[in-house]
Amino acid sequence: MGGYLRTAILLAGLTALFLGIGYAMGGRQGMVLAFLFACGTNLWAWWNSDRVVLSMHNAQPLDPQSAPRLYQLVQGLVQRAGLPMPALYVIHEDQPNAFATGRNPQNAAVAINTGLLNLMSEEEVAGVVAHELAHIRHRDTLLMTITATLAGAIGMLAQFGFLFGGRDAEGRRSPFGPIGALLLMIVGPIAAMLVQMAISRAREYEADRLGAEICGNPRWLASALQKLEHYKQGIVNPTAEAHPASAHMFIVNPLSGLRLDSLFTTHPPTEERVARLLAMAPGGGMGGWGGGWAAPEAAPRQAGPWSTGGRRNPWG
Repeated sequence: MGGYLRTAILLAGLTALFLGIGYAMGGRQGMVLAFLFACGTNLWAWWNSDRVVLSMHNAQPLDPQSAPRLYQLVQGLVQRAGLPMPALYVIHEDQPNAFATGRNPQNAAVAINTGLLNLMSEEEVAGVVAHELAHIRHRDTLLMTITATLAGAIGMLAQFGFLFGGRDAEGRRSPFGPIGALLLMIVGPIAAMLVQMAISRAREYEADRLGAEICGNPRWLASALQKLEHYKQGIVNPTAEAHPASAHMFIVNPLSGLRLDSLFTTHPPTEERVARLLAMAPGGGMGGWGGGWAAPEAAPRQAGPWSTGGRRNPWG
């Protein structure tokens, strides 16, 4: 319940921020207009998010015939999670990663990079898929759409204040004066963005917790997160770099940090996520890596169970 309470408090804070800045910068009329416009744009994004992001990353659909072993694994996890079977997609990217999308559990999709399938063990793949199923069960796509709506409305109110010279939509001057109005135009959207990212980080912790329960062993997801963080350092995802707005959807941040992305990350530190998962495991610690954070410095890129040496992968 702690994760849900934290999310509720952050969402309430974002709502209060919108109401306060909205009334100061746009008045009642400007506040309503900004909110309605933000609702319209984000409602479209929520309804079409699965098609847009899957097309953006060139995801290709998978079926039971093209990837029977992976499909069987996901079916087992879906039954444990009490969810409908999502559509499965593969993305031909060397960087190991995965994400879930869709407006509700009945219209959900899970996309997995080939890098993840080739570098992870079967247990680690199960941990990653379970994490994405947790996002679907929590309806995090809807929650983040609401969050983006409020944050976007605050940004629009700041633009209103700039266009009207510090006056609200009724022509009245801001009660904070011209300097205060200018500060609100700058600080308001930044504050909204920080709260939005904090909500996203809280949802990642919750998805880790439920994902560990779905797959049945927290160590599987912890091991996968360690490898994901290790391998992403040397493998650039060009599509994610070209579309950084989709970075928050992945299980770990796919961006290389070349554009100061780490200053405004939507993901909590992987080290902290691993520590929380290991605390859930009976006895704690992680066999094989000595229970510590550091992944092997020169981890060999051995093929996972989804590839078969020189033969083709199960998706063809």
